[in-house]
Amino acid sequence: MRLSHNMIFRNNLDSILNSQQEVNKSMKQVTTQKRVLTASDDPSAMARSLLYSDRIQTNEQYTKNLTMLKSRLDTQEGVLDNIKDSLTRAHVLTVQAGNGALTPPDRAALSEELSAIKTAVLDLMNAKTEDGRYIFSGYQDNTKTYAYDSAAGRYAYNGDQGQHKIKVAEGVEIKSSDNGFDVFESVDQRLNVTQNTGFNNTGGVTASTVYVKEQADFEQFHKANYNPDPAAAATGNQIIITMAAGTPNSYTLTQGGTNIGTGTFAGNRINFGGMEVDISGALPGSTTIELEPPQKDNVLNTLDTLINTLENQSLSDDDYRQVLADSMVGIENAKNRVSQIQSGLGGRLNTATRITDANGDLDVNNQIARAELIEVDMAEAITELTKHETALQASQATYGRLSNLSLLDYIR
Repeated sequence: MRLSHNMIFRNNLDSILNSQQEVNKSMKQVTTQKRVLTASDDPSAMARSLLYSDRIQTNEQYTKNLTMLKSRLDTQEGVLDNIKDSLTRAHVLTVQAGNGALTPPDRAALSEELSAIKTAVLDLMNAKTEDGRYIFSGYQDNTKTYAYDSAAGRYAYNGDQGQHKIKVAEGVEIKSSDNGFDVFESVDQRLNVTQNTGFNNTGGVTASTVYVKEQADFEQFHKANYNPDPAAAATGNQIIITMAAGTPNSYTLTQGGTNIGTGTFAGNRINFGGMEVDISGALPGSTTIELEPPQKDNVLNTLDTLINTLENQSLSDDDYRQVLADSMVGIENAKNRVSQIQSGLGGRLNTATRITDANGDLDVNNQIARAELIEVDMAEAITELTKHETALQASQATYGRLSNLSLLDYIR
């Protein structure tokens, strides 16, 4: 076969270029620390590595979500802590207001401090997240959570019952907030009668008053006799007290035509079921009382009523103490409700911490698996680079010598 100069040059040039490509590839592997640079290098490994990359990116988003979740839960925890501290102080002041030795200026001072507490609690209920959204408004987080309704004379909740959730792992969502309906509106109020004056008086009984004096006993009585059925008769929770004169006087309690109790009493005062009933007129006769349905309300209205009562000097002592009793139960239940919500928050924070650890472990495993597929062994890569550089140098040296060959070199 006849060799021409062109073939010699072309073969040497090809050898140099191929060696240069191998050097460049090895250099890039060392620089990027990746064995598979393109899909053609190892299609199967590249495809699997892309799946691991997707999982790693998804996990990074979950990590960001967890950071946001913890931030919002911590913010809500701080707000609820401050609300509970304020309600604890309000409860102390309510107990203090029951001191019979208080003067009008003393009551005015208590009213002023309770007004400041109410304002602080209102501001906390209207707290916002870091992006300016109301924490406790549910899905209506652009709407102010609580505002005073001047027409109704009450503080009204303006949000809904929605609860925002953040996805923190595959198939796992955690609530990032609690709505005000669950936290503040679902507070049980003190069980009571519908009114403090008896009605439908008969016989010699001309008037009567009824007040709850022993709350625990009344709650048992209420639980045993209150009919919650909405289809019940309008008089279903009315109790008729029928009294007869004697030594001692006696009474019979009937509800819906059924006898639910009997007893005796002296003078014009009857005590039963934690209640104290005072009778005006003569026996025999009867009076009727009615059990109030269980009520729920927010603590702002409880505090508002308490403040107005402290400022009202015309109330009777019995009416005044009934408001104090209502307020103590309402404030205590509101504080307990906040504590319940905080317990739930703690559980969610613990869950978020565990998921953060699990996601971290999963991320490490995914990165190791991806590295085994596409990342290079540095010792091997450097060895390959050195080999290809040596081959390139040899090709260059050979080309230089061949390119200078001439027939004259062999003629002496």
